[in-house]
Amino acid sequence: MKVKEFQCGSLLENGYVAWQRDGGSCLLIDPGYRPPLYIDFVREHQLAPAAIILTHLHEDHTGASARLADVFSCPRAMHERDAACWREKADILLKDGDLIPLEGETLRVLATPGHTPGSICLLAEKSRICFSGDTLFDTDLGRTDLEGGSEEEMEHSIRTVLNRLENDIYIYPGHEGGCTMKQVRAQNEEFKALTAGRRRSTEW
Repeated sequence: MKVKEFQCGSLLENGYVAWQRDGGSCLLIDPGYRPPLYIDFVREHQLAPAAIILTHLHEDHTGASARLADVFSCPRAMHERDAACWREKADILLKDGDLIPLEGETLRVLATPGHTPGSICLLAEKSRICFSGDTLFDTDLGRTDLEGGSEEEMEHSIRTVLNRLENDIYIYPGHEGGCTMKQVRAQNEEFKALTAGRRRSTEW
């Protein structure tokens, strides 16, 4: 799988285009800002967006999605728990375990609530890639002090879902830089605390 990252906005949010070949289908993941960047890239590579996948409902991850859905006539997908709270309308309601096809690859929806009630990650096992939204970063975890956040759910998501990812899986997060799960286990102190059964600091 090929991945193009766009880091935009005051929060330096990471949005992505995932595709297999020029001229084929693609997925737009968390387009938060600057729709023209995505439009130009998609047209340059002659791609056909099959869907816009939103890892959670925050504006910095969804802000460009309405414009792109209109331009490319494609649906927007979001976990059903976040969709119930979103001020806009998701066309596809996702749940844990759903499979999203992309030309020989499959992205599996992992429900990872905590940052928001319906936060998800997207695991492409064949390509050894995981889009982790605002749940998991290279050196820390997503905050849970915003509306709908839950430290208890974050702890459960890390311990029972993301801790199962193998070391060679490369994460593409919603902010900051990407890294492997091996690097996460070596340098992410909050991840290490939760997976060791301790609580992390809740001071942000």
